[in-house]
Amino acid sequence: MALSRIWSAFIIIAIVVASIKCFFFGQSDIFNWMVIGKADDPANPLKLDGIIQTCWVSVELCLKLIGILALFMGLMSIAEKAGGIRLLSRIVGPFFSKLFPDIPKGHPSMGHMIMNFSANLLGLDNAATPFGLKAMESLQELNPSKDVASNAQIMFLCLHAAGLNLIPVSVIAIRASQNASNPTDIFIPCLIVTFMGTLAAMLIVSFKQKINILQPIIITWVLCLSVVIALLVLYITSLNADGIKSFSGLLSNGLILLIFLLIVLGGLYKKIDVFDAFIEGAKSGFDTAIKIIPYLVGMLVAISLLRTSGTFDVVISGIKSGFAYLGADTRFVEGLPTALIRPLSGGAARGMMVSTMQTYGPDSFASRLSGIFQGASDTTFYVIAVYFGSVNIKNTRYAIGAMLLADLVGVITAILLAYLFFG
Repeated sequence: MALSRIWSAFIIIAIVVASIKCFFFGQSDIFNWMVIGKADDPANPLKLDGIIQTCWVSVELCLKLIGILALFMGLMSIAEKAGGIRLLSRIVGPFFSKLFPDIPKGHPSMGHMIMNFSANLLGLDNAATPFGLKAMESLQELNPSKDVASNAQIMFLCLHAAGLNLIPVSVIAIRASQNASNPTDIFIPCLIVTFMGTLAAMLIVSFKQKINILQPIIITWVLCLSVVIALLVLYITSLNADGIKSFSGLLSNGLILLIFLLIVLGGLYKKIDVFDAFIEGAKSGFDTAIKIIPYLVGMLVAISLLRTSGTFDVVISGIKSGFAYLGADTRFVEGLPTALIRPLSGGAARGMMVSTMQTYGPDSFASRLSGIFQGASDTTFYVIAVYFGSVNIKNTRYAIGAMLLADLVGVITAILLAYLFFG
């Protein structure tokens, strides 16, 4: 129900704002561009896709997902038949059993979730999505109410959406392309923000589900992760921009190939029909990609209307005027568009970050803050549409509120760190 109300509000607000612009400010062509506009059309003043083009983009996105989903779900099928997923479940079981008390000991969903978190940690979006969808499918098997999100599904998605990421490679690459004097200067703030956002998501959902997070196992795992992150920070800070790029590529892509190798060797060791198992899993990847098309089209069209109507511009102007009236520093407001659009669309937020760098300069406070926003969270509404849609969940309960609250913690932390690191 919450998702239905939010989706409806997006559409209503966007059309109301566009109507005001059309009938009171003389922007008579705004409806035209909202419906049939194309971002690459030189005559389009908005430089954004309208709803017709967005429908095409949504379907194209799902079609591109078919290959990735087929590949990784095929490999996951081999890993399951070979017992690899259950082995992984036993390893993380002591920790996950505390955060996910409704999941039976050794259930495959634990292995699927840890694969998803690991891929996210390394910035491997293409791998994270198939692992995450497989985790949702496994959790749905345990869900007693098939159209209502379970506690485990909410905890998983909130942690996933928090977007814990070790190295924001894409942000560093974009800053380098824009000739920033130090493209990697946002690395430590990004890492801290994603870590704080993940902790916030865990605390928020744990409070809602009455989970005691002060248990020794949870505290030990969190402290160990903190130590690993601290050591990584120390190592990364000793590298230059090229060194960070090389290290990230070796770590992330090398790990993917290692996973492929271990899965195939495990399948051969267990004497299963490896290719047949792969084909079986790949078929489910195709089915999943097709299933999420309606959910993705609906969400991306609503987001398109918000963007093309100029609603974001109205919100940003209001925020800037409010802080200026209070006499506060308003430099952070210039980077806020990236934070506001990040929960809605990763591509749009990336474009907003580039626009901020081009407008204010790559070494400006606003550009650095925008980079931290971009590298510090996931696309909340995309995650909701795709992951819940893949298992036909209609009632998301408090998932959206928890995710947005964790996003807010991340935004506030990012602003504070930007002032701390960049003045």
